[in-house]
Amino acid sequence: MGGGSVDCIHLLMSTENQIPCTSPEPASIDSVDQVINYHIRTKHHFNRYARSLGYLDWTNQPDPFRRFEGAQLISLPLLKPDEEPLSPSYQAIYERGAVPSRPVNVRTLSRFFEFALALSAWKKAGESEWALRSNPSSGNLHPTEGYVVLRQTKGLDLKPGLYHYAPKEHGLERRAEFCVDLVERLLEPFHPDAFLFGLTSIHWREAWKYGERAFRYCNHDVGHAIGSARIAAATLGWNMVLLDDVDQDTVAMLLGTDRREDFGEAEPEHPDCLAVVWPAENVKQEHSEMPLFLDATIVKDLAARSWRGKANRLSREHGVHWDIIDDAAEASWKRQADRPMICLQTKPLLPSDTLHASRMTNDVSPAAGHIIRRRRSAVAFDGKTSISSATFFHMMQRVMPWTDRPHLERPMPWDVWPYDPVIHPLIFVHRVDGLTPGLYFLVRDSRKLAFVQQSMNPELTWTTAPGCPSGLPLYWLLEGDARKLAAQVSCHQDIAGDSAFSFGMLAEFEGTLRERGAWWYPRMFWEAGLLGQVLYLEAEAAGVRATGIGCFFDDPVHEIVAIKNLTLQSLYHFTIGGPVEDRRLQTLPPYHHLQSRS
Repeated sequence: MGGGSVDCIHLLMSTENQIPCTSPEPASIDSVDQVINYHIRTKHHFNRYARSLGYLDWTNQPDPFRRFEGAQLISLPLLKPDEEPLSPSYQAIYERGAVPSRPVNVRTLSRFFEFALALSAWKKAGESEWALRSNPSSGNLHPTEGYVVLRQTKGLDLKPGLYHYAPKEHGLERRAEFCVDLVERLLEPFHPDAFLFGLTSIHWREAWKYGERAFRYCNHDVGHAIGSARIAAATLGWNMVLLDDVDQDTVAMLLGTDRREDFGEAEPEHPDCLAVVWPAENVKQEHSEMPLFLDATIVKDLAARSWRGKANRLSREHGVHWDIIDDAAEASWKRQADRPMICLQTKPLLPSDTLHASRMTNDVSPAAGHIIRRRRSAVAFDGKTSISSATFFHMMQRVMPWTDRPHLERPMPWDVWPYDPVIHPLIFVHRVDGLTPGLYFLVRDSRKLAFVQQSMNPELTWTTAPGCPSGLPLYWLLEGDARKLAAQVSCHQDIAGDSAFSFGMLAEFEGTLRERGAWWYPRMFWEAGLLGQVLYLEAEAAGVRATGIGCFFDDPVHEIVAIKNLTLQSLYHFTIGGPVEDRRLQTLPPYHHLQSRS
């Protein structure tokens, strides 16, 4: 069983056939070719890393907190864990209908942002302090900014308009006050209490450290934030889905990122996505369908209203400007706007729906808020901790979107994602009790099995993993100790081999881009980040810890299973195991600096 040995993989690992660094292509090149060129140019190789500054310019480290000077800041209440709204159990948020729907008011909005984008702790070493957040970020640099568009809602004493979330203050900055009638017209196709949630990226925050590869990492973090927001909504009994058929110019208009006069010399924000959030109580017949788009004409009228606030500058100097990031962002800009509808009527839960989330039903499931607040990115693993095969299989089931169901009937948080999956994990199993160490593969859409197999070494044996639950498309490819190999391809980082298991997220790459367009390039990373966010929390719930790995040697990963051309590409690595805590660091409460605030 297993089809071969991991030791054989080393025969494929060489630096002889690496793709050379290519020069920038002419501006007239096709946009798909542009993003492919960006992807190839920003690969790490054994003998050469993607371009970056090469050192950390500490005097110009970006401010992790964006503020808009002149915009009114409305403080959200700092809620204790035992205050209303109380968090449901972690298990309950995955069971459709198990969490009573809360009304949209200032307290529920505060809890939503606490679990989605707020500070979760401060770390202190000597005189230095830095904040951690509910949404993970590459290098803890946090390029992602959050916004909401609110309407006039009973119990929500906020004027209709666009608000920027300020995580350090746990407050909302009012960027624009919108006409009541226009906001109602914009949100009329949605639930009566629906609001819009938006995300942007400040590319400079990542480029300061990571150079050209930063565009990848910013989009990982968008995916993390989509996941943290969807899970935060679930704790309140709210639904959420991406409005991904809005063109990006409209997203920019609504979020104000196209207002150069408000940014001046400050670092610009790249408009990423919009989502609609709404209470999940029974939907009236007149709202049996919901659009995945907005009326661009109404958005244009809203954007013509008065705006407030000027963006703060995050660094005094920038040194190198990475033009290739701007080129990739421009090439992947979503220009088309479609008008699809999604059905809001969902079927009752079937008995089989709860089987995939049954690991903790015989135990007391911790509160979801407890899991979210304590989530951390591991910095090292002990090289000893193992997990049970039941825990491993449960984690794999959590990342399955079960594509045979309508989107809103898919398991949370995959109901937020209005697409079928294109990301599939190539898994290095090290310490999973009941599973032989080696290489495994999870096909997250079983309809893609033949495509995935044809994209790899035809000599691989695809054997169903021993003890695998029925219906889970998890396959055993190769047997052997893969710890050194996992660390080797993850930029020689021991954390990939000292874990219980690690994996690379392979995307259906060139075919997807050719079929759908260059705008799908960021969405591949969003899906990878969303998958990572699910496993961050699953690791915490299982008593272990996780961390994302953005640094890996791209093509050597592909060579492990002899991936052909650009059919599949590894976009993100991830690892889960027993953490080694740095006891030199002191942990402080997330809002200790605001303790005087009631």
